[in-house]
Amino acid sequence: MVSNLAYVNPRARLADNVTVEPFAYIDASVEIGEGTWIGPNATVLFGARIGRNCKVFPSAVISGIPQDLKFMGEDTTAEIGDGTTIREAATVNRGTASAGRTIIGANCLIMAYAHVGHDCIVGDNCILGNSSGLAGEVKVDDWAILSAGTLVHQFARIGGHVIIGGGSKVRTDVPPFIKADRDPLTYLGLNTVGLTRRGFQKERIDNIHNIYRAVYQNGMNVTQALEYIEKEFTPSADRDYIIDFIHKSQRGIIRGPR
Repeated sequence: MVSNLAYVNPRARLADNVTVEPFAYIDASVEIGEGTWIGPNATVLFGARIGRNCKVFPSAVISGIPQDLKFMGEDTTAEIGDGTTIREAATVNRGTASAGRTIIGANCLIMAYAHVGHDCIVGDNCILGNSSGLAGEVKVDDWAILSAGTLVHQFARIGGHVIIGGGSKVRTDVPPFIKADRDPLTYLGLNTVGLTRRGFQKERIDNIHNIYRAVYQNGMNVTQALEYIEKEFTPSADRDYIIDFIHKSQRGIIRGPR
């Protein structure tokens, strides 16, 4: 399953049924799980940890050293979850001393020319569109979709089940469950289509929508809105996720419609 035209370092560990196509490069200290396909001309560098049944397409580079001037050659990793696909010419940098590892979860799709910077954490079932880019130490929660050309500032966080329009500049945090687009990036309502596809019932979606009305449409500042939500809405996983996300935001959340 390994082409004799590929290079596989003797210190790499490949599980059963891994396919390595011609001219791929597999470095030392690499681990690749069962059933994964490494395409021709793909480059998998020191510190890569690739799960089972992944696909790495031609010219992708996994675990390149961080584009961070503070990086001093420390022993770090780039970890790719089971079932994830990395398309052509996408790049995933490994971690720095800050967090020690870059993580992409299971069943993600990282499209062509996308970039995941050092120490990022991308959850499960996420999609990064063509030519999108995550700067260092960005966090993306489960089921988020970043459309083509989305650029995310370092340290920003994107909530779960979010969809962000193509070409967006993400300078501040994007709370969960919403649609975001325009410049500057703006709340445009809930990601209703995505939530419905994932089994959210109408009552649940309506409750989330009402929470965001308090955040963005009732004329209150964020502190007042959170106090109102905690008082007026019954505790639930969705309510508590939104409150916790906003409380912990270090960069502030995106603006509401005007």
